[in-house]
Amino acid sequence: MELRSPFLSYIVWKQRLVFWIGAIIVGLVIVMMTLLSEWAAETYRILSVQFPWFHFVIPPVGMGFTAWLTFRFFPGSERSGIPQVKAALEFTHNPKERSELISLKIAFGKMFLPIMGLLSGASVGFGGPAVHVGAAIMLSLGKAIKFPPHYVQNGLILAGSAAGFAAMFSTPLAGIIFAIEEMGRTLEERISSLVLTAIIFSGITAYALLNSYIYFEDESLIMPMGKNWLAVPLCGIVGGFLGGIFSKMIVLGSALLKRTGISIVVIAIACGGVVAIVNYFSNGATVGTGYQQTKAILHGLHSIDAAYPFLKMLATCATFFSGIPSGIFVPSLATGAGFGVNLAHWFPIAPASAMILLCMTAYFSGMLQSPLTSFVLVMEMTNSHEILIPLMATAFVASGTSKLINSMPLYLAMCEAYKPQAIAKE
Repeated sequence: MELRSPFLSYIVWKQRLVFWIGAIIVGLVIVMMTLLSEWAAETYRILSVQFPWFHFVIPPVGMGFTAWLTFRFFPGSERSGIPQVKAALEFTHNPKERSELISLKIAFGKMFLPIMGLLSGASVGFGGPAVHVGAAIMLSLGKAIKFPPHYVQNGLILAGSAAGFAAMFSTPLAGIIFAIEEMGRTLEERISSLVLTAIIFSGITAYALLNSYIYFEDESLIMPMGKNWLAVPLCGIVGGFLGGIFSKMIVLGSALLKRTGISIVVIAIACGGVVAIVNYFSNGATVGTGYQQTKAILHGLHSIDAAYPFLKMLATCATFFSGIPSGIFVPSLATGAGFGVNLAHWFPIAPASAMILLCMTAYFSGMLQSPLTSFVLVMEMTNSHEILIPLMATAFVASGTSKLINSMPLYLAMCEAYKPQAIAKE
């Protein structure tokens, strides 16, 4: 009887290479999307300064046209993408329906249509699109290599989505937690190891190319025991409440607009009008992903208007309702940072930098009701290990506060529209 070591198995190495190469491809694609997003947002800002009418004309026209392209040529690529991925994981025995939610065609739309949204002045995030694109690339690669159905149905989608998340924020650990907590799948040990290595490869690829291009680092954080820790319940309750309100607005607003039967293009034009007004009153601060504003806040480069986080929240809601491909992760980090500045000014009970990070964590956790992902993401992307325990406590306080407002987490509620029974009714 011939004994063959799994380490030397051709099939085993083929599977590993597909996961690893796929993860590197995902990382490279996300880097491209990130660089294009910053170029698009900056281009809009420059043109809006030179031509003041930009703020009032371009958003309605651009967002309406982008919505038309989305639903006419790239159906399934609309909005965040995470609900589609979560729903696709349920189609374990129906590849045709899964392909309507995850495919290379959808990935192509998800890569470039958000750029059009940014050129239109929208508040577009790339977290959700990165998850969607990562899942589509990995799944398509697995099909091309003719992976066993068991891998196609489980590991490839999960690995791709988590790799996209990790590459977007250059946070491999947060990608692992996101896969476990948000995507909510239980995998066999063998698949899990491949998923983890895919996330690491993708995160390393993005970090190697971008390094600190996007992310922030503050090693001076300190939060000694005492009254400083009162910031934990304060930020947790306020941030969790506001994040929960945002989530409630998204769920109820989406349901209401769907019941009206109004054309999505008309809705997108109206939402573009809202974005135009918000951009005008914020002097363009609400345009784009929110990366640059968050950086400026964390580094204390300039002060922000107290109304900024509320305006950013409104611009993000309007962008989401328009139906154009866009995420809410990064805009929500900027919103949370803005609320942190306000709380630090109104209630200076802890260092401002710490309160900003606590509010970022709280708002994100309140929005998603995913406390582990929230505090690990903020800790890893800001290198704020010194306040790990306060971040952790704040995330759980915020999640608990949000549950008083929303009984169902945001993406779990949103993915209902993509499940078989919902699709059958349409």
